[in-house]
Amino acid sequence: MRHTLPLAPQFYVTAPQPCPYLEGREERKLFTALQGDHAVLLNDSLSHQGFRRSQNVLYRPSCADCNACMSARIRVADFKPKRSQKRIQKKNAYLRREATSPWATEAQYDLFSTYLGARHATGGMADMDVFEFASMVEETPVRSRVVEYHAPAQNGETRDRLTAVCLTDVLDDGLSMVYSFFDPEMEKNSLGTYMILDHIEIARAANLPYVYLGYWVPDSPKMGYKANFASLEVYHKGEWCNVDDPQAFETDAPAMGTLPIPEQVAAITLPDILNR
Repeated sequence: MRHTLPLAPQFYVTAPQPCPYLEGREERKLFTALQGDHAVLLNDSLSHQGFRRSQNVLYRPSCADCNACMSARIRVADFKPKRSQKRIQKKNAYLRREATSPWATEAQYDLFSTYLGARHATGGMADMDVFEFASMVEETPVRSRVVEYHAPAQNGETRDRLTAVCLTDVLDDGLSMVYSFFDPEMEKNSLGTYMILDHIEIARAANLPYVYLGYWVPDSPKMGYKANFASLEVYHKGEWCNVDDPQAFETDAPAMGTLPIPEQVAAITLPDILNR
């Protein structure tokens, strides 16, 4: 199905398929192509409205009978790490961060494959080959960076060891963590949490107000961890809301349905330069 604003761009909706986060539910996505001279403006604008980027596509959940998935972001200025998070920062302080252009490497793919095999062996990305991985990293029409974390060489190693990677977009108001993965053998280091904490520090140094984390799904074991971060906001019912009490959103998450697709599209706002 295709639904078109009286403006560019055009919006589409996917066919329903099994939800990867909540058993027994189906997911559906509203999406549009991210391309052209104004891709950066479109990415910024729609990210403010709960959309996420995947290569040259922007999408947002639009499930017929559920609105549990909510785009989440951290307010950098107000964030204060918990005691457990400070321990994670201290534990990983020896890692060296390196931000590069979005270019895929064999070391990244090897780590990615190891991570999926240990953590998401039955997920939709499990069969991704090296060419598909390269497309995920390199096909970006916006300002993106690959943020790598390296452990110092030891035990006869000739170079530092790649331990974690995050594909990150730089928005007008923050950093968007598009996809991250890490060495599953370093589970005790909580590298997923550490990368979020480190991105908060990167954003703070760059005077960017937010770090976008992707979707928070309160009742999902895979996605519920995002509520552990202070100063969290979610895009809920058309606006950003503070998550002061995560349980309040958990009780709101069961199947409620969403607006019809045409109404959702009509409610999307775009920069003036795209209103042509």
